Amino acid sequence: MPVKTFLQDRLGSMFKPMMIMLASVAVVFGGLYGFVSFRSVMIGQFLASMANPPQTVSVTTAAYQEWRPKLSAIGTFRAVNGADLSVETSGIVEKIHFQSGQDVEAGTILVELRKDTDNARLESLKATAELNAINLRRDQAQLKIHAASQATVDTDVANLRSANAQVVQQEAVIAQKTLLAPFAGRLGIRQIDIGQYIGAGTLIVTLQALDPIFLDFVLPQQALNGVTVGQTISAKVDAFPDQSFTGKIDAISSKVDLASRNVQIRASLANADRKLRPGMFASVEIATGKPQRLVTLPQTAIVYAPFGNSVFLAQKNEESAAQKAPQGSGLVAHQAFVRLGETRGDEVAVLEGVPEGATVVTAGQVKLRNGAPLAISESPQPPVDADPKPVDQ
Repeated sequence: MPVKTFLQDRLGSMFKPMMIMLASVAVVFGGLYGFVSFRSVMIGQFLASMANPPQTVSVTTAAYQEWRPKLSAIGTFRAVNGADLSVETSGIVEKIHFQSGQDVEAGTILVELRKDTDNARLESLKATAELNAINLRRDQAQLKIHAASQATVDTDVANLRSANAQVVQQEAVIAQKTLLAPFAGRLGIRQIDIGQYIGAGTLIVTLQALDPIFLDFVLPQQALNGVTVGQTISAKVDAFPDQSFTGKIDAISSKVDLASRNVQIRASLANADRKLRPGMFASVEIATGKPQRLVTLPQTAIVYAPFGNSVFLAQKNEESAAQKAPQGSGLVAHQAFVRLGETRGDEVAVLEGVPEGATVVTAGQVKLRNGAPLAISESPQPPVDADPKPVDQ
C-alpha cells in the first residue's frame, strides 16, 4: 500500500474521535461558562435586592394649627394680706376665742392674756385722776374768791393731765394683752394653749386673706414687650391638674434684677372657693400677640443634628421603586431640612421646610437615607398632646 494512502486512512480514522473530543470539551466549557454567568447574574440580583430593602416606618400628615404666642413661667402664690400673729407683751394665756382653720372678720377677738393685775393698776390710776380733778375744781373755786393762787391751780391742771396720761398708758398695756384679727381672712393652726406663758412676739396663729390671692412670677427682660398691666394670665397647680385658674396682671416691677436680668410680675386671681393657698407654686401662661397658622409635627419626627434639623418625607418614587421591591409601598424617603419654631408638649411648629399635607416619617428615621424605599407600618401610634401629663400605671 502506498505510504500516502496509508497516511490518509490513518488520519481519517483519527479525525472523527478528535472532533468528538473537541465537541465534548466545548460543551463542558460552554456549560461551565453558562453556569458561571447565570450564577453571577443571580448573585447580582440577590445583592441588588438585599442592598436596599424597604424600611418599615410610621408616618403622619403635616397639617396647619392655630398657635397663639405665649410666655411661660413658674410662680408662687401669696396672700393679699398675710401675717403671723403675736402679742406685744408677755403673759399667761387666759382665753382662746378661735378654732384652727376658722374664717374670721377684722377686729375679731382671738386671744386674751391674764390681766387682773393690770386692771387693778388701771383702777388705781383712775382714782388718782379723779382725785386730781376734784382738787382742780376746788382750787379753781377758791381762786375766784382769791383763797388760792394761780400757781396752785396750774399745778392741779398738770397733775390731772399726768394722771389721765397714766390711765391711757395703762389702758394701752391692757389692750396689748388682747389679740384682735387685723383683717378678715382664714386662720391657720393654733400654736398656743390655755395656761401657757408666752413672751412678746411668740407666734400664736397665722392669718391669711385668700380671696383674692396674688401670684408672683418672673419673666426675662426681653418678654417685657409682650406684657402689660391688666393682661389675662392662666395658672395651673399640681393639686388640681384638670383645672385652670385665670387672673390679671396687677403690677410689673419698676426694675430688672441685675443678677438674673429677670423682672418680677404680680397677678391677682379670684379665689372664692379657697383652693389656692399662699406658698403653692403654679405654672403660668400668658398669651401674647395674635394667633398664628403654623404647620405642626410630633417632636419624634424631627432629626436633630449639629449641622441642621431635618425630617424625612415619604414621597412617590419616580423610578417605580415598587417594581424593584414588590413588597414596598411605592414610597421612598426624602430628607428635608427644616426651621423650627416653639414647642408645646409633644408638638413642634415648623416654620420652613414642610408643606401642608406632606407625609412625614415619625418613627424609624435612624435607618433611613435619601431614596430608601419605605413600608408604612399599620401599628397604632402614640397620641400627640400639646399639654401632656404623667399617667400613673
